[in-house]
Amino acid sequence: MIFAILLVLGGVDGGRIWAAEDTLKFGMSAAFSGPSKGLGIELYRGAAAYFDYINANGGVYGQKLELLPLDDGYNPTPAIANTIRFIEQDKVFALFSYVGTPTVTRILPLLIKYRQQHAFLLFPFTGAEPHRREPYSQYVFNLRTSYMQETEAIVDRLVSLGRKRIAVFYQADAYGRGGWDGVRRALAKYDLKPVVDVSYPRGSGADYSYAEQARIIHEAGVDAVVAISTYASSAGFVRDLRTLHDNALIASVSFADGDNLIRRLHEMFPGAGGRLAENIINMQVVPCYEDTTLSAVREYRSVMDAYAQLPPEELNPEQYIPRQYSAVSFEGYLNARLVVEMLRRMGPQPKRADIPAVMEGMDSLNLGLDVPVSFSPDRHQGLDRVYFMMLTGDMHMPVRNWERWRL
Repeated sequence: MIFAILLVLGGVDGGRIWAAEDTLKFGMSAAFSGPSKGLGIELYRGAAAYFDYINANGGVYGQKLELLPLDDGYNPTPAIANTIRFIEQDKVFALFSYVGTPTVTRILPLLIKYRQQHAFLLFPFTGAEPHRREPYSQYVFNLRTSYMQETEAIVDRLVSLGRKRIAVFYQADAYGRGGWDGVRRALAKYDLKPVVDVSYPRGSGADYSYAEQARIIHEAGVDAVVAISTYASSAGFVRDLRTLHDNALIASVSFADGDNLIRRLHEMFPGAGGRLAENIINMQVVPCYEDTTLSAVREYRSVMDAYAQLPPEELNPEQYIPRQYSAVSFEGYLNARLVVEMLRRMGPQPKRADIPAVMEGMDSLNLGLDVPVSFSPDRHQGLDRVYFMMLTGDMHMPVRNWERWRL
């Protein structure tokens, strides 16, 4: 009799009784404070805007979607605490859009610990390798390409331009070391090694002195620098390298966020930010949000115009002022679209236990991008493209002409 009542009120999820709810919750632990707060805020803006758009149009089979953001400051310990709270207290449907390698790497063991509760992490904002490999890859689904692919793409391009004396500027943690390893592996294809590599402490902002790192790179006489950094540390490094009158080409991976990098340079050097942004390339894992030939871009801009919002005030005490559109909010929007597609395929009674089968069944999904999104049982990464962007003026635009950098 009790079991029959439970079936009416809810259901059985992989042998575990779960409660029927009108709202599906998704837990997001991200940097909403500290030098990388722009990443968490922008990712939240894009995802929350799409969830609000869906809710305003009836939800998914009548169920509303709720994004629960918690700040971890880009630090592992609070990310662990947030994850436990999401699973044990908030009973989220899935973990979603976490930001950063040091935080994601540290919560991966929790996915195994809570495997009976079917805890999965959907579309984290990191291209690191640990969650793309066993034993954790089965619990994580990625939209974005990997840092290995990003670093290989830029090294291939630099070498083709005759720029073989390459330095690495990297964050001293799992994120930075992963990117450094990607550069090293890519250079090895050409029997090359980094001319020099220098690191900086995680959490360092634009006000940190990178003078020693800049001096070492400058004295090595490099053709290019690959930066595995944040936008704040990149801005400080650019300042200190250019102070030495070194105009070396700097190429940053997607986590450095060209939109916030160029804004930070303008804030630091009013009137001179555009000049400092010269000879900087930034990689991106989504198309340019100015490319309105793509239906995904048009829809993203429309949704942002109508529903974009900042996170709750307690997560934005410094009143971060966003751009209207950004690469990171576009990625958050795409992450949310994938969640909605997953829920629609699950039907009116979604279950956490069904996440792997449903996600792995998405093959050649058309999201309105320039390439389809595909997952499979053996591959939990939807996209492989790397987009090369350049900083010019106060804009972040696609690279059209590489010949300017040929040696």
